[in-house]
Amino acid sequence: MTTAIYGVGSMGGAILDGLVARGHEVLAVVRRAEQAAELDARPHVRAVEAAEAAAEADVHVVTVKPYGVADLLASLSPHLRPGSVVVSAALGITLDDLRAGLPEQVAAVRAMPSTPARVGEGMTVLSPDDRVTDERLATVRDLLAATGRTMVLPEAQQPAATALSGSAPAYLFLVVEAMVDAGVAEGLPRATARELAVQAVVGAGALLRETGAEPGELRAQVTSPGGSTAAALAALERHGLRHTMAEAVRACTDRASGGTGRP
Repeated sequence: MTTAIYGVGSMGGAILDGLVARGHEVLAVVRRAEQAAELDARPHVRAVEAAEAAAEADVHVVTVKPYGVADLLASLSPHLRPGSVVVSAALGITLDDLRAGLPEQVAAVRAMPSTPARVGEGMTVLSPDDRVTDERLATVRDLLAATGRTMVLPEAQQPAATALSGSAPAYLFLVVEAMVDAGVAEGLPRATARELAVQAVVGAGALLRETGAEPGELRAQVTSPGGSTAAALAALERHGLRHTMAEAVRACTDRASGGTGRP
């Protein structure tokens, strides 16, 4: 199974790193000769031209900027093999957009990955078109398992999924940044504050995933009446944490759906 990645920027690089870590063979299509040379030097990676990648690969992962997708598909279409699958991670590019640029015998999947894919802890939300067989979808999911987890959702739910998955790591990075700054303000060395804050996020995430408990239940377990945690939570509620998060998710969903409101 050979995978081609078109555009190895932040997201494309995260997917490539995840695949390479699992020993997958990857064809990388990039514009800059220097980047191509760097990628060529990596195990399991070969930098090639778009036409060669289109003719050779089974799965094609498109991570170029949205404005470049139509031109890329036009250049790939004459070379794509029947039965291959194009997986687009370009924000705002719909299945209709993909189908319009692909041959009838090539299937399309709209995807929204997240940058933790770089360390095998990403979540990729997939929306397949009606050309994608169960077997083809299983192939894509097995492939992307190298980058973390996958979830299949209707395309109409992609904007909301973007807000809760694709963009959400940035929210958490901001929270950790704020926690570290607050710890420094309270007298901790920055390296110590960072280690404590990062492990708190990692541990809390693992606890949520491994126990399957509701967040509110786990929050209650660590909150003693009148205690220090209760004081901290009261401050967060007083300053509108829930409202702020709801507004952030709404803003992200609206932008991901084209700025026209919820899908």
